Amino acid sequence: MRYLLLLAISYLYIFANAHIFVYHRFGDIRHKNTNTTITELEKEFAYFKQNNYKVVSLDRIITKLNNKEEIPDNWVALTIDDAYKSFYENGLKIFKKYNYPFTLLVYVKATDRNYGDFMNWDQIKDASNYGTIALHSYAHPHLTYLNKEEIYKDTKKAYEIFEEKMGFAPKYYAYPYGEYDKKVQNTIKQFGFKALLNQSNGSVTKNSDPLNIHRVALVGKINIKEKLKYKTFDVDWIKPAKFPQDNILKEVVAKVDKDIKQLKLYVTGEGWRDIKVKNGIIDEKLNIYLKRTRVRIVLSTDYYTISNKIIIKEKNNKERTDVK
Repeated sequence: MRYLLLLAISYLYIFANAHIFVYHRFGDIRHKNTNTTITELEKEFAYFKQNNYKVVSLDRIITKLNNKEEIPDNWVALTIDDAYKSFYENGLKIFKKYNYPFTLLVYVKATDRNYGDFMNWDQIKDASNYGTIALHSYAHPHLTYLNKEEIYKDTKKAYEIFEEKMGFAPKYYAYPYGEYDKKVQNTIKQFGFKALLNQSNGSVTKNSDPLNIHRVALVGKINIKEKLKYKTFDVDWIKPAKFPQDNILKEVVAKVDKDIKQLKLYVTGEGWRDIKVKNGIIDEKLNIYLKRTRVRIVLSTDYYTISNKIIIKEKNNKERTDVK
């Protein structure tokens, strides 16, 4: 059994796995949940340099992906969501020091209305001399709570203001909060973005979906060596298709490679459990009451080779809770 599991894991490693990371704030101690200290940032950048990782633009990874070319294991791309002022004031100088490219994704409403904690258009234009500027919605809504018309309207408004202010059309879009479903994905892809970015642990291989690019969050004090271990696990998710109306997750059904006999399953609030796989089919009965409105379900061979599925409760008057 152990030999078969190791054989299956080896099979999953055939494709190279590049990594895309996402930051938010830099050197801003007021917001610990989204902040990376400058000391930590330097530590991570030094690790990349000392361990033969090549920090490349997101463009280079997406070009490889679109050409179905192998993406080197040692490639890393860096993205920054929201365009907080702390990036311009504190973080940018470190990117420039290491000559590391980046993709900055703009929360358009915050910038356009001059919210105090966000970069203005002049600062974003200056930052464009060192990296790529892309889109992170207009109003930063929970997109899964909106209907198709509302999603389209928010994206169109963001796209048009961005194009007017920057003088070019954005190539990439990052889902606010990393939340999306088929409705969201199918609506936003109408704008012709080269890639849509989520915020789920994983990696990018030549078989990745450009409309579902994994990014690993780097927040607080982290072990970058551990983050670089994440690999993509190919899973055909069947159930649950959406958040259950009665809040009870009754089962997880999925298809994986037939050589795999055992996996690990994670559900937000429940932790990890070992499950059996029969002829490549997972059919795990659970009957779990979901206490949170945003739940992550993960299938993994070894905690690092993973596939994520996020289900979100339909909008109601109850207070939201975040996925852990």
